[in-house]
Amino acid sequence: MTSDGLILAVDIGGTKMAAGLVGHDGVPLGHHRVATPRSDDGDALFATLARLIDTALDDRPPSGPPVVACGAGCGGPMTIGGATVSPTNIGAWRGFPLHDRLAEYTSLPTFVDNDAKALALGEGWRGAARGVANYLGMVVSTGVGGGLVVDGRLLDGADSNAGHIGHIIVEPDGHLCGCGAVGCLEAEASGTAIARITGRPAQEADADTIVRTGTMVGRAVASVASLLDLQLAVVAGSVALGFGEPFFAAAQAEIGARAHLDFSRGAVIRAAGLGADGPLVGAAAVGWRHLGIDVLGRSA
Repeated sequence: MTSDGLILAVDIGGTKMAAGLVGHDGVPLGHHRVATPRSDDGDALFATLARLIDTALDDRPPSGPPVVACGAGCGGPMTIGGATVSPTNIGAWRGFPLHDRLAEYTSLPTFVDNDAKALALGEGWRGAARGVANYLGMVVSTGVGGGLVVDGRLLDGADSNAGHIGHIIVEPDGHLCGCGAVGCLEAEASGTAIARITGRPAQEADADTIVRTGTMVGRAVASVASLLDLQLAVVAGSVALGFGEPFFAAAQAEIGARAHLDFSRGAVIRAAGLGADGPLVGAAAVGWRHLGIDVLGRSA
């Protein structure tokens, strides 16, 4: 399969939606975003996404390469291939047929995956995990998600939900999660959880909240490092990147306190390397991967 052409990359999250055209070099031609509508109408939300897609498609130069596929990252959980999606932070979509709606609207071969898995792919392709065969990619934002690369391969799981670190229990007697469990990482460290616990948006978090959030994330990472024999976690998302160095220092300290096996001791957490382009690069990587292009440096 040739890597000539462009991927229509689409990212759908609880706070924002983004779209852009991305080539085989991993560089978006444009980056268009809108706030995710706060609506109970799933079709209205998709209509906003469709307008965003139209704007992104307008970036293609008249004599430029063709758009060969649509790659999308969306919050989960979902059924395999994004046949239906039920993002915990998008209440309007419960069992929403995202794959078919995107394919119908764009008339392109369409591939959908969890947004954090997409981010993990993108970071291994062009970001902070490039050249690393075993790592965890995480998004700590409105919600908390993750993707796992083991032995150079992205793990999928039965329904494409492997790596959903947001639902590891980090506080057994903690807060109620939207999934119905108590003490999930998402219920303790997401932007939504921070606002609910403190009564203030995450952007206004005090020093203690920042440290606690990093500690919770580090606790989850330590468990994953010991479970899967990996030494690196790459973290993106508005909460993690917005909190900055105090967050990462607290997370690293907790990893050091919890990961004591020979193979997990020394595991490192670092900020994702792709910045604001990460979600689109990841969504494009989903598209290239399913077209047979080896974005992680080995056979797909």
